[in-house]
Amino acid sequence: MLLPRYVPHRILGDVVRFTLAYNPGAAFSMSLGAYSRQVFAGFAVIALIVLWRLYRLTGAAGRPGERVRILALGLAWGGAAGNLIDRFRSPSGVVDFIDIGFHDVRFWTFNVADSAVTVGALVLAWSLSREERDERVAQASANRNEALAVPMDPVSERRDGHDA
Repeated sequence: MLLPRYVPHRILGDVVRFTLAYNPGAAFSMSLGAYSRQVFAGFAVIALIVLWRLYRLTGAAGRPGERVRILALGLAWGGAAGNLIDRFRSPSGVVDFIDIGFHDVRFWTFNVADSAVTVGALVLAWSLSREERDERVAQASANRNEALAVPMDPVSERRDGHDA
């Protein structure tokens, strides 16, 4: 049990601690005032819809790049959904508890859903950038092959440069 709030429980010395905290705002405790909970819940719903549409646009999972993208979308979607459920479940906000740092230098307290969103977003960005790079390379190769495959017309292309 992690009670009481804001009291650290050592897991790995002073580096990893579990500390119960509630976050009514967004990542890194961003706040928009009294309506933070509702505004960030709305953003989460929009993000879930966008992630779902990206999933639906993703091709067959047989290609390695597609599997990575599906994994990334699943992590981001699952994390966003988990935090959204937490937001509706408690008026106090999302439950955060992972507290990493050293002595007084601490990172923001976060949860597993936050980690899933972050890892999913990073992997998705990497996957999309890799796909874009692969498409540019394929297009350049196709252009090069097309240029090499153009046959010369022997009548219009005389060696001496004069018309026939």
